[in-house]
Amino acid sequence: MRILITNDDGYYAQGIHELVDILKPYGEITVVAPKYHQSGMSMAVSMGFKPIAVKELGIIDGVRWFYLDGTPDSCVKFGIDNILTDAKPDVVVSGINHGSNAAMATLYSGTIGAAMEGAINGVKAIGVSLDDLHPESDFSAVREYLPAIFEKLVKMDDSRHGRFYNINFPRRPASQIKGVRVAHLGFIHWEDEYQDYDPCAAEKFGYSRQKMGILSEPPLEEGERRYMMAGRIVEDPFNDAESDHRLCKEGYITISTQNIDNTDYAGNSQLVACGLESDFR
Repeated sequence: MRILITNDDGYYAQGIHELVDILKPYGEITVVAPKYHQSGMSMAVSMGFKPIAVKELGIIDGVRWFYLDGTPDSCVKFGIDNILTDAKPDVVVSGINHGSNAAMATLYSGTIGAAMEGAINGVKAIGVSLDDLHPESDFSAVREYLPAIFEKLVKMDDSRHGRFYNINFPRRPASQIKGVRVAHLGFIHWEDEYQDYDPCAAEKFGYSRQKMGILSEPPLEEGERRYMMAGRIVEDPFNDAESDHRLCKEGYITISTQNIDNTDYAGNSQLVACGLESDFR
């Protein structure tokens, strides 16, 4: 099996190294990961005629490693188009993300955006996240339970184009995991999102400014003020017991099947029923 691995936390992150170790027994691994932290990029691509730096880091314990100074989606594109040129990978696995990608976080996630790029290319794709932002997290539950989940997912019939899988692990040691649940996306949103910029915010969470890609701070022009994304999560009133973020907080590993086709087919049927479809000639 040919496995392409990426993430959105950067090639140096603990999570991607844990993922490589977990998946080594399953085949030939190639890693193409961002040079710097790329959270919140969803399916953004590095474009606009900007140069993109790529570096081959060599073969490390039998795994070929690259970094790319771009988004997670761009890493998958580059891996498929420029590295694995003889044949597509059998599976793209993105992660292990430091932080939950359950509920509406999925829409923003660079981890899931990379999995979606795999799905666009007709490749089985899986995003894996751990609900722990700390750079040195406890991945014992992922090491214990991901292999069996991975083995089942790679055997799934993905004949419907565009399908991918989103796995979230709770912040608990393996001994405290209650089980695995198939879930749907929960509904959350962020409030008070942009707050005054704190130049020491990265270090407070245990990350260096350089690894977060904060290499310099341009001088402020007259009238400008700096903010940063922070905020707080608020639950919407549409959630039920099968919402992925709720199950994860209860101690369950959650898996949801998603698709790049986000058409609301019931909504389309309503549009037809109310007479919006017509012929002009």
